[in-house]
Order: sequence, then structure tokens, then C-alpha cells
Amino acid sequence: MKPIAAVAIALGACGAIAFLPASSPPVTLWTLKTDDSRGKPLRITRKALAEEKKLQTTELTRFDRKSLKFGSSVPPKKSAEEELLARTEKAGFDYNAMELAFADQVQAMSRGDRIEGTVIQFNPTGALVDIGAKACAFMPLREAALIPISDVSKSCDIDERREFQVISDEDENGQIMLSIRRIEYEKAWQSVSAAQVEDIAFEGEVVGVNRGGVICEVQGLRAFLPGSHLCGALPTEELIGTILPLKFLEVSEENNKLVVSNRRAVVEDQMKELSRGDVLQGVVKAIKPYGAFVEINGMSGLLHISQISYDRVEDINSVLQMNTLIKCMVIDHDKVNGRIALSTKTLEPEPGDMLRDYQKVYDLAEKTAAEYHERMESERKAREEAAKDIVMGLGDDLNMSFGGGSSDLDMILNGGNPAPAPSDEGGSPDLESILSGTFASTSTESNDETKSE
Repeated sequence: MKPIAAVAIALGACGAIAFLPASSPPVTLWTLKTDDSRGKPLRITRKALAEEKKLQTTELTRFDRKSLKFGSSVPPKKSAEEELLARTEKAGFDYNAMELAFADQVQAMSRGDRIEGTVIQFNPTGALVDIGAKACAFMPLREAALIPISDVSKSCDIDERREFQVISDEDENGQIMLSIRRIEYEKAWQSVSAAQVEDIAFEGEVVGVNRGGVICEVQGLRAFLPGSHLCGALPTEELIGTILPLKFLEVSEENNKLVVSNRRAVVEDQMKELSRGDVLQGVVKAIKPYGAFVEINGMSGLLHISQISYDRVEDINSVLQMNTLIKCMVIDHDKVNGRIALSTKTLEPEPGDMLRDYQKVYDLAEKTAAEYHERMESERKAREEAAKDIVMGLGDDLNMSFGGGSSDLDMILNGGNPAPAPSDEGGSPDLESILSGTFASTSTESNDETKSE
């Protein structure tokens, strides 16, 4: 028998040592157990030993291999399926159930929906918001506020819970995008629409200038203020940053159009305390053949040529000059359209003083106006007394006509006959008897006519 080369290999799975001959054909080997007792013969090949060794090498970690080498006991390693099953049993649900739960929640969040979330983190480009889904939502910086800001912390705080609007679908990472600006934009249009209906005045800041007027910021929205509706100013760069009182001229959310007026707000505010008979100071801004336009506290009033003097005015330019300061009285006003009618002849101490010495009229304007009001008040009282006397005289005439004798009304009601005499009991005939007598007379006449025919 030829000597053979044998290799001793430790078999961890069977707990024995096998001796492998150098030849490839299978040979019978004796296994030795750890207690040095002899075991059953084991037939093994080199290929089977290599596969066993490879299996042990791939399944065991480095620590496990060292433990086997130096005789330490290693617990049996669980498969991936066994590990997953153990974790599922411990948690009470599996990954499929969790995926379905999140899928149902995310499907309910479609673009345009409003949801509540909690801000959990800031970054230079936006904020992360916890909405209870499998992934945090993201709010870009441009969507953090209606008015552009440079830092998202100016719009919200960490751990703040508030309402957001969904503006995108879920991406490949399960994340959606949110917006605060869309909600504020909708609320701003609702607010300006209500302000237009109520026709209330508000304030706006000038943020830009263009050829036709200026751009104002109204509740985060951009509004156009035409230059013709600027009161006492020109549309220049100097107005930027100025706060102006405004009123709406046009509001159209569909066309994204806002038009405001500064003149309307100023005029209506001034008109609230304006009344007939007030003496005001203004500047002549325009002279026309029919009169002059005077600017008073940002309002434009008309001084008609017939209201300049009690004497006839042939040439307005001989009495009034452009950009001169004058005093005049308010004789009428239209608060709805912002129109004012002015007069200087009511301030003349003597008729024609505006043509002879207009400075005297301006110096004595308050005194003359007081005398004018007293005269107008006395004339009003005189007219009321005269009207009262007329009404009382008419009442006396009516009492005399119905109290005694006949009147035209009695003749009409009685068909041309005098009124019936009072009854024995005294008193006057009532309306029913008068009307019955009239009808009786009319009936008799008609019967006589029938007989004659």
C-alpha cells in the first residue's frame, strides 16, 4: 500500500476532523469526535470540502471565523428572512403595511390642498415641514411670504404649526412642496375686494415709479396709481417710500389688476369737514374763459366768472393771476364727485370791490363772511315767517268757506245748487248727505231728459 498524503480539515458543521487523501477519488475516512471516541466512517471528496469551506467563509463574519479557529463557541447565524420575521413580530406590523398606510395619506394630499404642518428645520433655501407623511415636506424661500424676504425665519418659527398649501406632487423621494405665499395671496385679494365694496380709505407705500404714475404696495399686492390721481405731487423717484392715503378705483382678481387713487382719498377726507359758507385759502392753478380753478388743500374748486364780483367782469386775467393766493367762500360742494363751487363776490364789503381793490376783499374776508352769514340767517327767518303767515291765512279762508255760506266746492258737490241748510239739531251736513244730494240731483236730471225724449 502506497503512502498517501493526508490533510486534516476541521468541519464545524459536523464537529469532526476528516483526513483527505491526495488522490481525487473518494476515500473512506474516519472521523474523530471531540471526546477522542471513534465515529462512523465518512466518505467525502475534495470538491465537497471546498464548497463547505466556501459556505462557512461567506456566511460567517471575521469575528466568527476567528472564534472557530481558536475554539470559541459561536451561536448559529440567522438568515435574512428569519431576521425580518423576528423584527416584524416584535413591531406588530411589516413594511408592506407601513407602505400602504403612508401611501393612503400621501394620495390624499393633491396639488392645491391645504394642510397643517409643523416647521422643524430652516436652511438657506427654505424650510422643512413635518406633515405626518413618510417624508418631510419642503417650503422654498420664494413661497415663504407674499412680500419677498431674504430669510425664511421672518415668515415662520421653529415648532410653529400653521396652514400650508400643497403646490407640487410627490417626487421620487416621497417629498412634496408647500407654500404660505399662495394662501396670503388669496386672502389679500379677498381683503381688497371687501375694501372696494365698502369704499373705505387705506394707506399704501410707494415702491416704484413708471411713466404713467407710481406703483404702490397694498396688503402685499402691487397697485397702480395714475399720475392724474396724485394729489399735490408729481410721479417722481422722490415719492418712493412715501405712505399715501388711497382708495380703490378698480379691482379685478381675474385680470390681476389693481388701480387706486390718492386724490379720491384726500378729497373725501377734506370734504367730511367742509361745509357751505366756509372761507378757505387757495392758489389759482388755471384760468379759463368761464372761470378759474383754485386748489384748496389738495382739492380743486371752480370760481365761476359770475361769482367773482357783483359787478360785471369783462376779463378774468385783470382780476386773477396764475399761482396767486386768494381767499374765497364755499357756496356749494358735491362730496360724491369731489367738486367745489367757490365765490369771492360774497366776500365783497361793497359790490365791485374785487375789481377795484381785491386785496381789501381778502383782508376783510372773515369779517365780511360773518356779516354775510348773519344777513343770510335773518333773510331765512324772514322767509319762514312769511311762509307761515301764508299758510295760516289759507287756513282761515278754508274755515270761513266751510263754516258759513256757500263756496265753489259746495256748488260743485251739489250739482250747482246751494249747500243744504243745517238740520234742526244744529251742525253742518256731513259729506255723505252732500254726496247723496248730488247723486240725487244728477239722477233727477237724467230722468227728466228721458221723459222729454
